[in-house]
Amino acid sequence: MSVLWWIVLSGLAMSVLALVGGVALLLPERTFERVVLPLVALAAGALLGGALFHMLPESVRVLGNHLDVYVWVAAGLLSFLVLEQFLHWHHCHRPVAAHRPLGSLILVADCLHNLIGGLAVGSAFVVDVRLGLVTWLVAAAHEVPQELGDFGILVHSGWSPRQALAFNLVSALTFPLGGLIAYAMAGEVDVAVLVPFAAGNFIYIAVADLLPEITTSPVPREKVLHTASFVLGLAALLGVALLV
Repeated sequence: MSVLWWIVLSGLAMSVLALVGGVALLLPERTFERVVLPLVALAAGALLGGALFHMLPESVRVLGNHLDVYVWVAAGLLSFLVLEQFLHWHHCHRPVAAHRPLGSLILVADCLHNLIGGLAVGSAFVVDVRLGLVTWLVAAAHEVPQELGDFGILVHSGWSPRQALAFNLVSALTFPLGGLIAYAMAGEVDVAVLVPFAAGNFIYIAVADLLPEITTSPVPREKVLHTASFVLGLAALLGVALLV
């Protein structure tokens, strides 16, 4: 299968994941928190594992162990800091009291976030199909708890469940768009620089958005569960790196 088809199919598959938010309607709030926070911890481990064990080593292999690689990582961190600061991007993974403007801001920020994610995955596929698959899996691990949380916020902001799902799906369509842009750019610029940029994105999401959420519980049993889930995410991506 050609690189273009990998990018198209992976992008559409990521968009379909936006519909997973509907599961939030089927669960009581307490059950929702029990399920989603271990998933958040797992996603944090997977994001860091993907960045540290796959994306950065591949960046060094393709681009060389030069300062430029780490400048792109820093740019990836900074871009998501700016996104969070100026668009009030809120990656809360629990239903909260909110209002409709916040829901709109979340959708705008998610469109940009998904576009950047699509650029990252698309550029990873251009560099190496195996790296593209790993990058997609890592992004998907984060997408599931994110979509659950965003759906909960939209519904609590006054959106109907049908509206929340529809607009989540629309915002997710910028992901395949980003992949196609990366593919189109491949002949004009070196899209490999987007791999360390995406690694910076992933590190920021894990450290700034996800890890703070899983360290707030005062219950020792939950602390152990969340830590174990985080380690599992790291170990899984390390295992994939060792096998591949």
